[in-house]
Amino acid sequence: MARFTRLAGLIADKALGLPTKAVPYEVRKDVAVPMPDGVTLLANHYRPSGHDEPLPVVLVRVPYGRAGAFGQLFAAPLARRGFQVFMQATRGTFGSGGQFRPFTSERDDGLATIEWLRKQPWCDGRIAMAGGSYFGHTQWAVAPYAEPPLTCVMPHITSANMTDRLFYEHGVPQIHTALSWSATIGRQERPGLLSSLPDPRDRARVNRALGRLPLQAVDVQVAGAPVPFWRDFVAHAEPGDTFWSQADHDADYGRMPPVSTVTGWWDLFLAGNLADYTALRAAGVEARLVVGPWIHGEPGELRTVAQTDAVWLEHHLNGGPAPTGKPVRVHLQQASRWLEFDNWPPEDVRETLLHLGRGGRLVTRPEESAEPSRFTYDPADPTPTVGGPLLAPPGKQADNASVEKRDDVLVFTGPALGGDLDVVGPVRATVHVRTSLPYADVFVRLCDVDTKGVSRNVVDGIQRLDPRLSADEPGPDGVRAVHVELFPTAYRFRAGHRLRVQVSGGAFPRYARNMGTPEPFGIATEGVSCDFEVLHDADHPSHVAVHVR
Repeated sequence: MARFTRLAGLIADKALGLPTKAVPYEVRKDVAVPMPDGVTLLANHYRPSGHDEPLPVVLVRVPYGRAGAFGQLFAAPLARRGFQVFMQATRGTFGSGGQFRPFTSERDDGLATIEWLRKQPWCDGRIAMAGGSYFGHTQWAVAPYAEPPLTCVMPHITSANMTDRLFYEHGVPQIHTALSWSATIGRQERPGLLSSLPDPRDRARVNRALGRLPLQAVDVQVAGAPVPFWRDFVAHAEPGDTFWSQADHDADYGRMPPVSTVTGWWDLFLAGNLADYTALRAAGVEARLVVGPWIHGEPGELRTVAQTDAVWLEHHLNGGPAPTGKPVRVHLQQASRWLEFDNWPPEDVRETLLHLGRGGRLVTRPEESAEPSRFTYDPADPTPTVGGPLLAPPGKQADNASVEKRDDVLVFTGPALGGDLDVVGPVRATVHVRTSLPYADVFVRLCDVDTKGVSRNVVDGIQRLDPRLSADEPGPDGVRAVHVELFPTAYRFRAGHRLRVQVSGGAFPRYARNMGTPEPFGIATEGVSCDFEVLHDADHPSHVAVHVR
């Protein structure tokens, strides 16, 4: 068995791109940690063999299991490098007591675990945390509050703010992500060898369920039983509901220890991840960032996580050399090269405005006069989305022909580029709209049209219009300037290609359809069509702002 474990470790290290290193270690399973409310959480404790002295601890708090693939990917590789790792199952998962209601108890449970660890004779008081996605969130839930501070953290592919950046992106529920994840966590502990593996039928189940109304109980259709997270997600989406404030930890970045973070241009956490990095550096926190051409959990992303974690921990826990190169390293898509910067956003870029013009053109300056462009959004036939940042494939870039031929999508295309154009940094849009209803969404997408005319998405963003949310009321003519934050990017538009901007009233099923009424999205069954006028003249200069390098 020991020989098999060593062989499995060598294979895992090779897959992760880690130098082969085999420090012997022991695993103590089912270590019980009491919580203040009487619940007990279980963990697996990895410790280098033959060491009696206190050592620092790398804490990993995960809802997907302490052993199996997650143990092999996120704990064992660090243990083979001589680190002491404490991998804990979060509340209500894989033997830990209590109920798993995601994002609601991680601060209290995490702080109690850290306090317990520091009292153990095998812990020297120094604690780091590691992991991505949900167990990146478990780091944000405690790192700003731990006293004394943690030594360092590595919150990858995650965000300090879960409400505005993920659950309800700029007011719009991300239902595809929420239901897909609900399906996963709702079934992950059921008996059977294959219960924890991805099921190719899940995607079809989720899409079918999201096509039904109301959405309140569709978790049963994909998971076979109610899932507490989905019920919380649909019950607490209304303006002013403070339920999810316990999931947001971006109030004081200055209290964070040194941070190393990895994400991908097609990762659904990207925008929040980069906003966190910028805020950390502004607060004076030591931080590093890697952004690659990946969707959430892609193998290349996981390899980079493993490699950067090993260097970060060796430096901060063992006094090893600091990471080399500039603190920001990003992949320039369509150019097959990496760029390094001192800061994000980079400083050596200039803002360029792409104005919506007459006849579906993108122009360099607003036109003196132009008739508004019009479309109607019908929630009974919601505008679909293809590609983009999703929880799992299919995502990334896709042919947008099926969307762009619809009557409810406006398309504005620029001239063929005379040379390569590198867009690096934030992307934002301002769209002047008049809507027949006060409840509506504005979705903007920037695309790359190749020399054959194929249009592929690059970045996009959405903004909800809701009189209960927005402080900027329409003007006397009923027009409002809607500011849409698209995802940031580093992308080369090649010579001969064209830039294209889409404007529409939604992107379903990635986002919940806007029913045109104030009814909560989880119980809504009847919608009202909304007429849009998009103005793009000198007095209403609708545009997309990109940063060009």
